[in-house]
Amino acid sequence: MSSFKDSATETVKTVVYALLIAGIFRSFFFQPFFIPSSSMKDTLLIGDFLFVNKMSYGYSKYSCPFSFMCPVSGRILDKAPERGDVVVFEHPTQHRAFVKRLVGLPGDKIQMKDSVLFINGEEAKQTPDGVFVETYEGQGSAGNTPRCSNPAPGLGGQCIKEKFIETLPGGTSHSILNIGESRVDNTAVFTVPAGQYFFLGDNRDNSADSRVAQPVGVGFVPEEFLLGRVDRVMFSAAGKSLLFFWTWRLDRFYEKIN
Repeated sequence: MSSFKDSATETVKTVVYALLIAGIFRSFFFQPFFIPSSSMKDTLLIGDFLFVNKMSYGYSKYSCPFSFMCPVSGRILDKAPERGDVVVFEHPTQHRAFVKRLVGLPGDKIQMKDSVLFINGEEAKQTPDGVFVETYEGQGSAGNTPRCSNPAPGLGGQCIKEKFIETLPGGTSHSILNIGESRVDNTAVFTVPAGQYFFLGDNRDNSADSRVAQPVGVGFVPEEFLLGRVDRVMFSAAGKSLLFFWTWRLDRFYEKIN
């Protein structure tokens, strides 16, 4: 009986230690993140699996799975993000993780004019880059079909979106998509408050982002809600589960994110 109790005790200890180590790793170094939506196409696709680098910007109480694990006020080891970073953050009111591209820094004036981004009055130039083509079918675990520029492609048909390379002030370039006219293609001027940031999705006409105020959209995001930067796609699957190996996108494994 003593041997059994000792064995059970050691098993419990092993499990507790493993959970503790996993919690520390997730809290302070890298957090796994699975892309569930199309708002960052074609930079990030539904089914991409990645790790959030939590060392990028420092830590706040939102960096931890449970706030008691990070009993801090504000941020510690703080490092400012850069314009153009792909960032995972906690939505300030919905309290779930979002991934978007950072375009507006504190003090910036941001405006959309006819689908074109302006930062402090300077146009973020868009260069045509052909089209993004995907199959019109259910995607990911939710099985939602994508939005397309071409009308009614039908299941199994080609879903097409216009593609551009957008260059931000400072020279950072990345891909964006355009589906059609949207109510947020033209906006008022947003002045980003001190200590907050402005985010857009790369799939501009299918993204809930800073162009719409909370709680429906993202609005301005205070710095303490930033969880970390995304640098690479580690793994990707086009099916409903990462376990469906026949749907793996091998060309996206360890792909660098621009």
